[in-house]
Amino acid sequence: MTLVVVPVRYPLSKHSLATLRTAIDVAEEHDADLTVFHVNLYQNDGNVTRTDLKQAVEREFGPLENVSYVVRSGFLVEETILDEVASEGADFVVIGQKQAGRWRRAVRRLVDEPDVEEFLRRELDCQVITASR
Repeated sequence: MTLVVVPVRYPLSKHSLATLRTAIDVAEEHDADLTVFHVNLYQNDGNVTRTDLKQAVEREFGPLENVSYVVRSGFLVEETILDEVASEGADFVVIGQKQAGRWRRAVRRLVDEPDVEEFLRRELDCQVITASR
């Protein structure tokens, strides 16, 4: 089965909602499962639960089929997302425009790679979609 992973902030921001809308559309277009993913940062004492995340998404979009909700803890958002996308074997990852800028800065710290989407495609072997606002 095809899988789309979409990392989001909690509480859901307007950017997260736009990114989710794109991810839902991609999942429907490809008859794919969707994983909505949030990172609780250790340094922020994050304590969002899967139930919190699911309820927030369903308040905005209604009940969704073939969706799983995953919350992981980590120190670095980008690294935790990379781990999740790789471990799930995602076919698509949908990131927001705002998030793409943060990824770009993080990737530049690791390697001299100005194109984050290309870096992620190469490293994760999946299609990266940047959602517009």
